[in-house]
Amino acid sequence: MKKIFQIVTLVLVIGSMAACNKSFDSLEADPNRATSVPANLILNNVLLNFTNGGFSTKQRANQYYLCNYDYYGNNEYNWTGYSFGNYNTLKNIAQMEAEATKSVASPNPYTAIGKFLKAYFLYDLTMNLGDIPVSDALKGLTNVTPKYDTQKQVFQQILTYLEQANTEMGTLKTTNYVLASDFYYGNDLSKWQKAVNAFKLRVLIQLSNKEADADLAIKTKFAETISNPTKYPVFASDADNLTFVYNNQFNKYSTNPDNFGFDATRYNMSSTYLGNLASLKDPRTFFVAEPASALVASGKLPNSYDAFAGAGAGEDLATMSKNAGDGKYSFINRKRYYQTYTAETTTQVGYQELCFNMAEAAHRGWITGQSAETWYQNGIKASQAFYGVKEGANTVTFQKPSGTLAESVTYAVDYKYADYYAQATVKYAGSGTTGLNQILLQKYLSLYQNSGAEGYYNWRRTGVPTFHIGPGTGNSQRVALRYQYPSTERAVNKANVEAAIASQYGGADDINAKMWIIK
Repeated sequence: MKKIFQIVTLVLVIGSMAACNKSFDSLEADPNRATSVPANLILNNVLLNFTNGGFSTKQRANQYYLCNYDYYGNNEYNWTGYSFGNYNTLKNIAQMEAEATKSVASPNPYTAIGKFLKAYFLYDLTMNLGDIPVSDALKGLTNVTPKYDTQKQVFQQILTYLEQANTEMGTLKTTNYVLASDFYYGNDLSKWQKAVNAFKLRVLIQLSNKEADADLAIKTKFAETISNPTKYPVFASDADNLTFVYNNQFNKYSTNPDNFGFDATRYNMSSTYLGNLASLKDPRTFFVAEPASALVASGKLPNSYDAFAGAGAGEDLATMSKNAGDGKYSFINRKRYYQTYTAETTTQVGYQELCFNMAEAAHRGWITGQSAETWYQNGIKASQAFYGVKEGANTVTFQKPSGTLAESVTYAVDYKYADYYAQATVKYAGSGTTGLNQILLQKYLSLYQNSGAEGYYNWRRTGVPTFHIGPGTGNSQRVALRYQYPSTERAVNKANVEAAIASQYGGADDINAKMWIIK
């Protein structure tokens, strides 16, 4: 027994000596941790980050609706640092492409969608900041202090990614590709290709101030895209929209029965949006908002346009809160937006927007053989249909002012599109500033609670519609033009971010300074 014990002891000693010779990294490694992830699982996560939901701070920046209760927020444009979180998503996109290419050579469905998603997230970053790292970014430990690309270079890269995405999708959709976990289009690349090109038209329109830039060739790219539908298919109706659909378990609409009692009256409509709708006698008024109870009490009919009123975004918050409590302002249509956990879908890129982008391009003379007025009308009709507006008799439903979610009242509203369009304020005025402003206003109205910050971006680019300012907007009663760079970037990449600020904004990270795209 003693000999056996000695042998066992010797074995244990030798084993421990061998273990000591192992590297620290090998000892630290978790044998149960995955070393790779299927590309479709990464795609699923990326697409969740891709979603811009309704009733967010972006929608307040758009001046669609306003917060009247300081516990929940405010309507100020005192913007600080914009998150660089998109770079984490961009890193995941790169990993998704790498994992997919291990089994299927590039191009494959994941590299094709990946290029579109990279364009989308870079667009979000540059539209909020200006210059950002692109060519030096996402290189890991090999470059932890990436230089900044100019905004022009960023947009050139965005357009390159979109062209590549379209080409790859056009090739792959005729093959037996395998794509999974796509909850937007059910793994259909032909639908994604339309979204790519609709988004491309958005990007090109946002570059309208640079239409004379020969390097960008904005007008040429726009015309090429819409003149070759075989190579560059685009949306033909709302059925093609890149749309996020909510569910009642994991992805609930932001306004829902759970928070009805907390915040249903803490937000009211903005006069920038609702005031324009009501002044145009637009039936969307009745579908998105409720009549102001004080105006109804004064004798206004609930189904009349003069019963609706929004607050100016610049109104002092305490004043707005009192006025909202006194029933002077319309709330969002609580029956529409709080009744269920799914409410309505959120459009990321949509047909309505495309119609107005086409109308604007035709109005500016970028394209020929296209009627600005036809596209303008198509956009109005599509937007009204989205909210359920019908020719003839419509039934509209409002929450009772002091009732529960289950208590509502209905009214009849008659509507004729021909009468609506015949108004001088609506009928396309043709070439000139008035016609362009009509297109831009209707585009703004169509983007309500959809397409992220596009309402704000279009105001910043064109000045349409007039945004309200005052004490409530903060920022010395101004609407900010950009966000600051995140403080973390100053901590880890100080020299490069300060060089970018100096070249763009004269050395001050000023939220009121104009970035390249709007100069």
